Amino acid sequence: MNSSMIRVILGHVLRIEAAFLMLPCLVALIYGERNGYIYLITAGFCALMGVLMTFRKPRESAIYLKEGCVATALSWIVLSLFGALPFWLTGEIPSYIDSLFETISGFTTTGASIVDRVEELSKCSLFWRSFTHWLGGMGVLVFLLAVIPLSGGSNINLMRAESPGPSVGKLVPKIKSSARILYVIYFFMTLAEMILLKLGGMSFFEAITLSFGTAGTGGFGVLSDSIASYSHYCQWVITVFMILFGINFNAYYFIILGKIKQAFLMEEVRWYLGIVLVAVTSISFNIYSLYGNVSDTIRNAGFQVASIITTTGYATADFDLWPMTSKVILVMLMFVGACAGSTGGGIKVSRIVIMFKTVKKELKTYIHPKSIKKIMFEDKPVEHEVLRAINVYLITYIIIFFASLLIVSFENYDFGTIFTAVVATFNNIGPGLSMVGPTRNFAFFGDVSKIVLMFDMLAGRLELFPLLILFNPHVIKDLILTGRKRHG
Repeated sequence: MNSSMIRVILGHVLRIEAAFLMLPCLVALIYGERNGYIYLITAGFCALMGVLMTFRKPRESAIYLKEGCVATALSWIVLSLFGALPFWLTGEIPSYIDSLFETISGFTTTGASIVDRVEELSKCSLFWRSFTHWLGGMGVLVFLLAVIPLSGGSNINLMRAESPGPSVGKLVPKIKSSARILYVIYFFMTLAEMILLKLGGMSFFEAITLSFGTAGTGGFGVLSDSIASYSHYCQWVITVFMILFGINFNAYYFIILGKIKQAFLMEEVRWYLGIVLVAVTSISFNIYSLYGNVSDTIRNAGFQVASIITTTGYATADFDLWPMTSKVILVMLMFVGACAGSTGGGIKVSRIVIMFKTVKKELKTYIHPKSIKKIMFEDKPVEHEVLRAINVYLITYIIIFFASLLIVSFENYDFGTIFTAVVATFNNIGPGLSMVGPTRNFAFFGDVSKIVLMFDMLAGRLELFPLLILFNPHVIKDLILTGRKRHG
């Protein structure tokens, strides 16, 4: 285990966090808030720790898959532990467990909150809360690869461990260039939404924070009613951008290269847009009697479908009051999620499609036992290794899901609350139904349940295995032994 390289990566992560913590300091300066000093002190502490951890260069710079997974999981844990300090030290969220819950929810782009009245938070805290979505959406290690020259030719393992989806490849031969391309696309899409929201009458602060939440598909807002208070124009803008950020970013790279036809012929993108269209149509018919006109019906149905399938979690209406059919469709979309290679969570459309094709192939095998036919996806045969990885992922997903459900059930709340609380955190969505519906929050849960839900948020964002590998005895032993050798 190359623990020295892991230490250096964690140090770089803390230095990046220190730099970004200066942004809420600037917001505090603009709005004359004293809480900015806490963010400044936290930034200084992160910078000091980061410098100390990167001072000694590692002898070996290679990062294999094991190191990539461990470094990724520890990076997100360290990022959250330090990122929670300002909420706690300012007293705006008095409990450190609650502060950590809010921060992990931010970085993992879940959007599940423990804050009762968001408006009572300072502007600098609201900014930091939303900015965690933007940083976590594309991934802090992808950002690190884009701006810091890490040596070694196996940095793809860092990107693979952090990026959502069943497979991650290079857009261009160099990983650093791929990471930069991703962040350039991400930045300009965020900027475009920000401009359109500002043109719709939002203040600059609202436009930037809500754009952060949309881009990262996170869902933290600056008002307690989420997006309901804003104009229909702003709601439509956010709806469109939620859908756009749920698309595989490879499609945007094809568009930049002028390969527009190739972008829209991506099978996963077509399935994703098809699911959105079917869900919006079905829910619109189901809730029409609640709104009485086509415009409001489609707007609310479209917004909530986009919000749930992309795992953003914004709301324009209390969908917990919608008919049961609409609620069932939304819960189903919570599991599906967005495209691989997007900022969205969930199981991912590509896995769902491949899973259905596997079932279809198995049924054909029963009818024609001697037939040999490969499963095709994106006009390419799906290798056995990919199918095995998807099956293992789904089995692990089910085990963690039901284990979490069992532990949280000891709090003895109604089944709708417990079930959708786990669904909403594990799939990085935010709101669920009943007591964790879009007009409520997660504050009433006990500390044990919050810790379980925090684990679910991290596991869901990191695609399970990078986090689970930390609990492997051999990995723990390797980390301890290499640490002792270094200090021996």
